[in-house]
Amino acid sequence: MRGTIMKRTKAFMKNDGKRTRGVYLIPNLLTTGNLFSGLFSILAVFNANYMAAAIAILVAVVFDMLDGKSARWTNTTSQFGVEYDSLADMVSFGVAPGLLIYSWALSAHGMMGSAVMFAFVACGALRLARYNVMSGISESKYFTGLPIPAAASVIATVVVFDHYIVRMGAEVKPMLILIMTLTLAFLMVSTVKYRSFKDLKFSDGHHFNYLVWAILVLMLVIAWPQVMLFVVFAGYAVSGMIEKGVMLLTKAFGRRGSGEQPVVQSKD
Repeated sequence: MRGTIMKRTKAFMKNDGKRTRGVYLIPNLLTTGNLFSGLFSILAVFNANYMAAAIAILVAVVFDMLDGKSARWTNTTSQFGVEYDSLADMVSFGVAPGLLIYSWALSAHGMMGSAVMFAFVACGALRLARYNVMSGISESKYFTGLPIPAAASVIATVVVFDHYIVRMGAEVKPMLILIMTLTLAFLMVSTVKYRSFKDLKFSDGHHFNYLVWAILVLMLVIAWPQVMLFVVFAGYAVSGMIEKGVMLLTKAFGRRGSGEQPVVQSKD
C-alpha cells in the first residue's frame, strides 16, 4: 500500500513538472512571435513595403505585452525569459524601426540621416540594458525613460498616419521626422518618469465611469485606427515630459508660496 502511494506521488510530481514546463513555454513562444514580427518588418523595409513594416512592429508590440503578462499570470518568469525578451525587443523595437525610419524619411539627409538612425538604435539598446539592470530596484509604477516599444510604436504609427491622412511632402517630412527621431532617442535614455500601468488602481465607486471611458476610447481606435493609434502612442511619449513639467512648476510655486516674510521687530 505504501509503495503504491509512493509511485502515485512520483507520477503526479512528474506530470506536474511537465505541466510547468509546458506553461513555461508559452511566454517564450510569444517572445518568438515578437522576434518573428521584427524580422518580418526588416524584410518588408528591404522591399520598400513600409506599411507592412509598420504593422509588423505594432504586432510585435502586442506579442511583447502578452509574453510579459503571461509570464506573470502563470508565475513562470525567469532570467532566461528576461534576456530572450530583451534580445527580441532589440530586433523588433530597435533595429526594425531604425531601418524603417531611415528608408522611409531619413535617407534624404545622407550621413546625417544614418547618424540619427544609429542614435535611435543605440539609445534603444542603452534603454534595454538600463531596464535590465534597474528592474529589480526601480519602482514598478514608473519607467525611467521612454520604453523602447513605445518609441518604436510612435515611429510605426506615424508611418501609418502619414500614409492614410497627412501625406507629408518631400520638403517637410525629412526634417520633421529627423527631429522626432532625435527626440525619441533622447527620451529613451532620459530620466523622465513614465507610468507603467502595472499597478493601476481605480477609485472605488468610479469603476462604471472608467468602463464608459474605456469603451469610448476603444470605439475611437476601432473606428479610426490610422489616427487614434498615433494619438495614443504620441500622447504617451509626451505624457512623461508634461508630468515632469507640471511637477517642476508645482514645486517652484510651492516654494514661492510657502516663503514667509521676515518679521521686522520694532525698536519702540
